[in-house]
Amino acid sequence: MKLATFSTPDNPTPCVGVIRNDTIVDLSSCSDLPTDMKSLLATGNDDTVIMSAIEGADGIAIDTISLHAPITNPGKMLAIGLNYSDHVAESGLEIPEHQVWFNKQHNCVNAPYGDITLPQVSPMLDYEAEMCVIIGKRCKHVPRERAHEVIGGYCCGNDISVRDWQMHVHTWQIGKSFDTHGPIGPYLVSPNEVSDPHNLDIRCIVNGEERQHSNTKHLIFNCFDAIEHLSKAFTLDVGDVLFMGTPAGVGAAMKPPTFLKSGDVVRVEIEKLGHIENRVVPETAETIVE
Repeated sequence: MKLATFSTPDNPTPCVGVIRNDTIVDLSSCSDLPTDMKSLLATGNDDTVIMSAIEGADGIAIDTISLHAPITNPGKMLAIGLNYSDHVAESGLEIPEHQVWFNKQHNCVNAPYGDITLPQVSPMLDYEAEMCVIIGKRCKHVPRERAHEVIGGYCCGNDISVRDWQMHVHTWQIGKSFDTHGPIGPYLVSPNEVSDPHNLDIRCIVNGEERQHSNTKHLIFNCFDAIEHLSKAFTLDVGDVLFMGTPAGVGAAMKPPTFLKSGDVVRVEIEKLGHIENRVVPETAETIVE
């Protein structure tokens, strides 16, 4: 099952729908299920219940809607660094003994086909194709063998990075959190449809050129390791987003380094999870005080 957050020209308020072939069925039109993704996940995200609710309902043509990030308001966006050995090697570092996590501020969440901004303060804009895990149950101290129980679904992500700002300090947080620099989507794919999240082909394509190509079987710490580790420290909440790391091929490691520029189009594809595609546009340095 594929769940999407979307809006239409007639109804700009984002709501949740189920992808069915080339259409999307608005849950609010045929059920009393919650109309936002976090609330829907909190009900248990039961595929059978949801599919039963939309049986016989009319769908809306996908090419007439706007897709939003599946989770538009995550409480936490966490990303793991150095989680593919080939990316560790191209970074000139050693495979970490412990999981390396950092925050991406929730303000960076972006739609699957939304524009990403080239900051006025830096030209060192880079891509990182990643699989994302969406937490589906509030949890703490989850053993690895039960971690699959708390996953609400998976999606594509691009951990857009401003490399000089990332390296100003050891935490990486600011350089990973610029506005628009966290596109995710295009929808949330339920665990039942993915079956094995640790054997999915993953690619990043820039302007038609393949830059990254790997498989999630090469993760150093996999999804279940991540949930066990993080939940030892703090509670994971419904709708939290975990970026699971990127393989080799980032622009900063190319010789010479090749960063994104205005007009570039970046596409992240993951087997069974679809794709996201974002165009780079110049940032408007507008002062906002509200």
